[in-house]
Amino acid sequence: MNKRIPSISSLLAFEASARYLSFTRAAIELNLTQTAISHQIKNLEELLETNLFIRNASGLILTEKAKDYLVSVREAIIILSSASDHAGTENQKNVLTVECLGAFAIKKLIPNLHKFRAIYPHIEIRLNTIHTLHDILKRNFDVGIWHGLGKWNGIDSESLGPEEIFPVCSPSLMKSGLKLETPEDLKNYTIIRSSCPVLGDEWPFWLEAAGYTNIELNSSINCDYFITNVQCAINSLGVTLGRSSVVKEDLENGILIEPFNIRTTSISSYQLVSPHEVTNTTKVKLFKNWVLENLKTE
Repeated sequence: MNKRIPSISSLLAFEASARYLSFTRAAIELNLTQTAISHQIKNLEELLETNLFIRNASGLILTEKAKDYLVSVREAIIILSSASDHAGTENQKNVLTVECLGAFAIKKLIPNLHKFRAIYPHIEIRLNTIHTLHDILKRNFDVGIWHGLGKWNGIDSESLGPEEIFPVCSPSLMKSGLKLETPEDLKNYTIIRSSCPVLGDEWPFWLEAAGYTNIELNSSINCDYFITNVQCAINSLGVTLGRSSVVKEDLENGILIEPFNIRTTSISSYQLVSPHEVTNTTKVKLFKNWVLENLKTE
């Protein structure tokens, strides 16, 4: 057994102190005294045999080693928290943990979730919004709404339907004086692109489908969450690539407009998933049936 494993109390104290760069604020969050936080940090530094903070008149500064360590500490806290939630609720038949990508959760699931709650008020929902599928082997969830081709080991999946992609922007962007009549005009606008590890950037795919592969997109903003792409477009920062599954209501309400009548079907789609071991449980079947009846994207 490695004796250099710190206590969870010292890790929580370190994470909070690093986040606030203040022992006082960390103490308030953790309901401890500032002295207790200082003591936990001192113990951790002695265990690691390195300084984690530089103290000066303006506050705390993380050392370079502390910055690297913080990444692992945060991951460990998240994993322990998720595992504890799962272990504590695995025998609670009416607790349903739903894992959903952020854009779909905000634009589709949450606005309709009251309908499910009205039908099944006895099922307690725990909604976790996610950004990546890199940790799919942990499976600390009952049902998920992911995005991809639907081929994951140990996971049952069913597509929520085909999804179209197409440029969208705010109506106010059209008042800039620059024309936006054909895809050729995109070279004069800021293009909001996706660096989301799940959805990826489908601008090259759309341009090829539209027959405009020679356009050079000069100015761009890159966002790691698709919902951030959409919000950037709503706030007139540029033109983004919309997905029919999540921008439908924004188009209907005039919050976004579609400057070209050129759509193409995305390579992948939103998938309703569940680990093999829980697929046939009653709560999972009820939720999946409801999603398929109410949230299909076609």
